[in-house]
Amino acid sequence: MKKITIGIVAHVDGGKTTLSEALLYTTGKIRKLGRVDHKDAYLDTFQMERDRGITIFSKQAVMEYNDMRLILLDTPGHVDFSAEMERTLSVLDYAVLVVSGSEGVQGHTETLWKLLETYNVPTFLFVNKMDMPNVSGDFLLHEIKEKLSDSIVRFPVGVGTMEDIAMCDEDLFETYMEGGEISQTIISELIYNRDLFPCYFGSALQLDGVDNLLEGLYQYTYEPIYSENFGAKVFKISKDNNNNRLSHLKITGGSLKVKDILNGMNGAIEWSEKVNEIRIYSGEKYDAVGEVQAGDVCAVAGLTNTYQGEGLGFETEEIPPSLIPVLSYKLDVQNKININLVYKQLKELEEEDPTLKITWNEEKKELTANVMGQVQIEVLKSLIKERFDLDVEFGAGSILYKETITNSVEGVGHFEPLRHYAEVHLLLEPGMPGSGLTFESHVSENELSKNWQRLIMTHLEEKTHRGVLTGAPITDVCITIIGGNAHLKHTEGGDFRQATYRAVRQGLKKAESVLLEPYYDFTLTIPTDSVGRAMTDISQMEGTMNPPETVHEKSVLTGYAPVSTMWNYINDVNEFSHGQGTLTLKFKGYAPCHNAEEVIEKTGYDSEADLRNPTGSVFCAHGAGFNVPWNEVENYMHVKTSLNLNSIDGEEVEEKNSSDVIINRKSTKSLNDSYATDKELEAIFEKTFGPIKRKKYTETTVRNYQQKPKQYKGKQNNNLPECVLVDGYNIIFAWDELKNIASKNIDGARDRLLDILSNYQGYKDNTVIVVFDAYKVNRHKETIYKHNNVYVVFTKAAETADMYIAKTTHQMANKYRVTVATSDALEQLIIMGHGALRMSAMNFKEEVDRVNKQIEESIKGDSSLENYLIKSEIR
Repeated sequence: MKKITIGIVAHVDGGKTTLSEALLYTTGKIRKLGRVDHKDAYLDTFQMERDRGITIFSKQAVMEYNDMRLILLDTPGHVDFSAEMERTLSVLDYAVLVVSGSEGVQGHTETLWKLLETYNVPTFLFVNKMDMPNVSGDFLLHEIKEKLSDSIVRFPVGVGTMEDIAMCDEDLFETYMEGGEISQTIISELIYNRDLFPCYFGSALQLDGVDNLLEGLYQYTYEPIYSENFGAKVFKISKDNNNNRLSHLKITGGSLKVKDILNGMNGAIEWSEKVNEIRIYSGEKYDAVGEVQAGDVCAVAGLTNTYQGEGLGFETEEIPPSLIPVLSYKLDVQNKININLVYKQLKELEEEDPTLKITWNEEKKELTANVMGQVQIEVLKSLIKERFDLDVEFGAGSILYKETITNSVEGVGHFEPLRHYAEVHLLLEPGMPGSGLTFESHVSENELSKNWQRLIMTHLEEKTHRGVLTGAPITDVCITIIGGNAHLKHTEGGDFRQATYRAVRQGLKKAESVLLEPYYDFTLTIPTDSVGRAMTDISQMEGTMNPPETVHEKSVLTGYAPVSTMWNYINDVNEFSHGQGTLTLKFKGYAPCHNAEEVIEKTGYDSEADLRNPTGSVFCAHGAGFNVPWNEVENYMHVKTSLNLNSIDGEEVEEKNSSDVIINRKSTKSLNDSYATDKELEAIFEKTFGPIKRKKYTETTVRNYQQKPKQYKGKQNNNLPECVLVDGYNIIFAWDELKNIASKNIDGARDRLLDILSNYQGYKDNTVIVVFDAYKVNRHKETIYKHNNVYVVFTKAAETADMYIAKTTHQMANKYRVTVATSDALEQLIIMGHGALRMSAMNFKEEVDRVNKQIEESIKGDSSLENYLIKSEIR
């Protein structure tokens, strides 16, 4: 029997749980259809879920259809519980994305689509609520294809479907035109490779279209091929009604039996524990079994050290979640009990949801938790009361800032009190925005044994390293071990912990640090007469917006803004729109803080007074240890490295560490090359036509966890031809001459820009491509033509200029030396990740002016224009 694990994902109120009920009923798993509004849904097993009518925790159900066994994982739809949903994606074979027929593609739906791409999950779509009045399948399909993918095709297979499927693959299209048939196997392969996404329409509540979806899952899915060796992924930790700790696993190889011994590593702790019980859940009930096979999803009792995202057996890969809280709240415990006991109890919740990050601030005597939003706060209060009988109130939220660096430095940490010894040298380099922290080692085992290197790596990974501006966690930094030393007799493991921590902090003190803050994507729908007020508000909130659009007699504003200025804006929206406005917020990522100086001053953090995170080192003299401040450590250190960190960006540097290991690297580009912070951009953003909606997860500051930061190694091939990609409207509204023309005639501004660039191209003899937005022009097809010697592109509907440029830089990276002329800060993030160079609008103008001046000087260098032309003809 074919065994498939599928997940149901959707925007809240899309009908996800209703579809799960319909699937269970259609397959005969349940005899009565439950309903969310009746508070009797089979998979809403917790009272809080039934009371609120939303899914809070992911659930499992097992059903059979023909000779297929479906393991169904129902996930939360509300954005406050999206971290719970994301953890489930890592164990899915296939997913069903539910789209509300009455609402269409909503903001969180697009987020889910990007996550499914990140986790590489083959996806079916089910457009629900087609029984609602005034719902058009053709209109919805057009919108879904525009916002998600052109490879979404209406199923079941009918008239015209085969042609649409063939269009998803160029080679397949040629084969289809010759033979006219596409086999079921080919369709299955296209779906499995995410080249095709079947889309079914119906009403889960009315059981309409559910049988078609089931048949599609039966016909067009593959059972994964599993290894004979044991492997498993931990995707969830929970507690049952008897407070037993359960580790929820997807078995990805071999088998697992009760009484088997499992081994793992949790931070620096190696553990070896016995499986006491294996449960197969379906709703709130479960069957205890003695053994599970590859492909099964189960809950295991007896394991106390597992953690979400952990790989067991041969499984090692772990992708940290991208949907993370950006707000921290103070916890006020009403009960007058031991705060240490409360802290220990609340840390149990962190096991079940690691994004909570329950912390105790010893100096302020405060408990804090990281939370996604108000709904999660209400659920947490109920859960804490139910489980621990504690009354907890959440104080005002505060922003979770982060810090990063913009240059490369060597950090040194030394720890040598009496009878202890360790020294660590680290190279700290700026990583690509959104890359988090990554760790490497470039030390010979002859210089520092592998055991000590592994220990340093463990200490790097186990700690939240604090920055020196506000004490916020650091991110987007690549840390490399480049040297170290141990003593044969006196070195202990804890010595390297101290030396490693101090090396990081000493490096941060030397580096140029930048404060980062989180940003929201927003979609604001309001009555048209409120647009002026809203645009003024967004401008005052340091936000960036696109021109307003009119949808169903209301105006829609989209853009992005700092979380710190916008997270409570819904209250103002309700007031000035008299309850007729809606505001959708999505976490976009981290970028430089708009009011960094103010935040740093308000925080009042003193890195030298932070005794838990010392910046200096401890050396030994005359039988006693003494402290050396961070700026004097190099005068005392024992290991000498030969890193040259003074090279300019783009120059290859040959580095030599203490063990004579040669490291060839290019100096990492500074943060200013990837984050635009200058005031010039603010004015441009308000005028530019480049919108903020993205289809690819790599087009935002949100991290792609499957990749390490961009490493610039080896020599750059300067023999490649040069190509300049120009964001047309961005340049027009940045150059005064063109902006003045555009205020009267946008066509005239475009023509003037093309004439300027024709001269520029003629002198530089490069390839120039100018891209203009046409994404708002309904049904517009991509248009490419040549204006003199310059290529001009008008993007297709639903594709923005920055989308086109991002795609093109990726395609041309190996064939051209690509430069992108734009001052769009978000575009800069993308093109840097694709290896292209970025030139701001003002820098590009200087370049064009310089070329024009050189042309004039060349002409003036001859006695006359006539002589110049004659000589040109002779040549």
